[in-house]
Amino acid sequence: MKKIITVLCAAVMALSLFAGCGQKANDSGTTAGGTVATDGSTSMEKVIGALGESFMEANKGTTFTYNPTGSGSGIQAVSEGRCDIGLSSRALKDDEKASGLKETIVALDGIAIIVNPQNPVKDLSLEQIARIYTGEITNWKDVGGEDAEIVRIGREAGSGTRDGFESITETKDACQYRQELTSTGDVITTVSQNPNAIGYASLAAIKDSVKALTVNGVAPTEATVKDGTYLVQRPFVLVTKEGAALSETAQKFFDFATSADAASIISAAGAVPVA
Repeated sequence: MKKIITVLCAAVMALSLFAGCGQKANDSGTTAGGTVATDGSTSMEKVIGALGESFMEANKGTTFTYNPTGSGSGIQAVSEGRCDIGLSSRALKDDEKASGLKETIVALDGIAIIVNPQNPVKDLSLEQIARIYTGEITNWKDVGGEDAEIVRIGREAGSGTRDGFESITETKDACQYRQELTSTGDVITTVSQNPNAIGYASLAAIKDSVKALTVNGVAPTEATVKDGTYLVQRPFVLVTKEGAALSETAQKFFDFATSADAASIISAAGAVPVA
């Protein structure tokens, strides 16, 4: 019940914000109208929110909605025609592409490995991260920390963040989680409240309440994600149906989100633009 209320509140707040932005005139002073419905990745919240707000500011009368259900649910929603554009924080799988779905990468995002600020550990190798999550390393003292049991926090099955993390660390179906949470925000909050916890979350969503570790000595930043030296990264993807035309308004938003005009907005939201 608490989860449902939280999601509904977030949706109402987002709709209120976007509705307010829609009252502003665009550059040409015309009225655009129409609706754009997006659904999916919680990691993309800041990016898609910033893009939606900017789009609303430029197109009077347009309604933009974002339903933060997770990558898997967003992919399913666009496949079933329940939204215009699905949002995924992982690349589409071969079977998803074969079913008629198309991916368009709008940005790159680092997956930060996070711990509580009280944790003295500052760096882990990719191999150490994998061994922690598979249960081979169970105590922080074995990686330079305190003598305390490691509490492994992750995302639920179907999460794009989880899929990206497990693919990069080569731990697919081998992770031993203490908790599997349903949103990026929940992971950050849980790690911030437990001095022995470790988790992973979108770099774009990281707050001062947690500490992002360096991986193989490289800090997660826009620059290191862009040049590839930070290894734990994944794409932010817009998902559409192959051969199915978007509405005029949805197509206009899609064109805007994938254009060079959106680059500064994506960057300000903490992700790395590709246009």
